[in-house]
Amino acid sequence: MTTKPAPAVAEFAADSLEKIAYGLVKDIATFESNDRNRLGYQVWGWLKERRGTIEQAVMSSGSRTELPLVEVAALIKKRLNDQGMS
Repeated sequence: MTTKPAPAVAEFAADSLEKIAYGLVKDIATFESNDRNRLGYQVWGWLKERRGTIEQAVMSSGSRTELPLVEVAALIKKRLNDQGMS
């Protein structure tokens, strides 16, 4: 029996919402990498739909971070402002 190599991973374009959302949270200290993935997914959902607030998106992610979630939301909002996306 032979095995095939895994398919190559295609990166999102630098200006895609996915790349932006996950880039906003890439250096936020979380207890597990999956916590950061959930946070990035919720930020992506907020960027896509613009429903609710960033605070609600951060809270609904259920991410366990070393910072209080209010500070995480403020940090994400600041980064969005810096990129002109608020």
